[in-house]
Amino acid sequence: MTNMPMPSGSLRRHASCAFAALLLVLAGCASVPPPANSTVEQPFEDAVATVTDNLLRQTPKQPALLARMSAKRGVVIDPMIDAGSAQQTAATQRLQERVSQRLGAKHESVELLPFERGNLGRARYLLTGTMTRLTMAEDRSPLRIDLALTELASGLVVAQSSAVARDEGLDHTPLRYYQDTPVPTKDLVIESYIRTTATPAGQRADPYYLERIAVAPVIKDATTHYNAERYQDALTQYSAAGEAPGGDAQLRVLNGIYLSSAKLGRTTEAEQAFGKIVAYGIARQQLGVKFLFNPGGTLFWSDAKVSGPYGMWLREIARASADAKVCMDIVGHTSRTGSVAFNDMLSMQRARYIRQRLVGEAAVLGERTTTSGKGFRENLIGSGTDDAVDALDRRVEFKIVGC
Repeated sequence: MTNMPMPSGSLRRHASCAFAALLLVLAGCASVPPPANSTVEQPFEDAVATVTDNLLRQTPKQPALLARMSAKRGVVIDPMIDAGSAQQTAATQRLQERVSQRLGAKHESVELLPFERGNLGRARYLLTGTMTRLTMAEDRSPLRIDLALTELASGLVVAQSSAVARDEGLDHTPLRYYQDTPVPTKDLVIESYIRTTATPAGQRADPYYLERIAVAPVIKDATTHYNAERYQDALTQYSAAGEAPGGDAQLRVLNGIYLSSAKLGRTTEAEQAFGKIVAYGIARQQLGVKFLFNPGGTLFWSDAKVSGPYGMWLREIARASADAKVCMDIVGHTSRTGSVAFNDMLSMQRARYIRQRLVGEAAVLGERTTTSGKGFRENLIGSGTDDAVDALDRRVEFKIVGC
């Protein structure tokens, strides 16, 4: 019997690599290299298809035999948001619906599970998504859609995809809860959600967000109740979220308790809840409040249903600021309607009016407050529509500064 010659070193290395690659495939660990994110403007529906399909191409694949033997990969979706305003809008709702439909229709290996606390233990992946306006210089500028798929067990982002959509036929009206909130909801958790959605595949999701994911379904349920005008159910859920680990220091929860209490006519509880919102802002050295003014002036919005609570808001801000012995710069903002010069002047006048009201509540703030106006240079929405869509652009901010 003739002995076969041993493979050379290079052949042995080649065989070893091939065998290792085979093992990776059998283990379901091989993945397709991430496709280049699309930067070409597309109609919204096409952009959604592109961003969703690119996301799924990056997820770990299994051979057909193993795929047939294994269960579907469960996915839960934490509600998608507008990254600039941190709001859920009719447009972000449409985005989530279209992504869900695409996943269900085109990717049979994926099982979408309701975003419920119990399903966080059943699902393999967590899907997050944002829409970001690329420029505030003009209305209807393009929107970047970002999606990220995070493996819940490891905390790794296994896929991330982006595409650019034309803003055609999209409704950016905030959902009812976000229209009613007195304070913008972009806090540390929301900022962490946004960072996670932009995290490249192979890197860890932002831990601040993931460490608080257990309370997110409760907040989602509470907000759903509020939008449906089931205010007692909303208050129950927001209160439960506030008592859960990681839920007590979220603006979505603090706003929700205030709003639900106010809708139920519980004036004392609402005032206490707003006081907690103010304390939260002072502790983090910035508080933005949506004071709506009549167009072109410094008088509060004439409809008492909107401006009725403003007196209480000002009392709470004045009291908490005086008690904390802080100094503040009161910053006025306007929407993008009219000239730059006019809006710079108007934003300053509105800041001065708010300062006057605060000093009337607590005289000590006279020497602890300054005013400035930003016009529309720091718009969060930029639509210039002067309605519910760009209400956040007409805010007043209280920034803690050195005394």
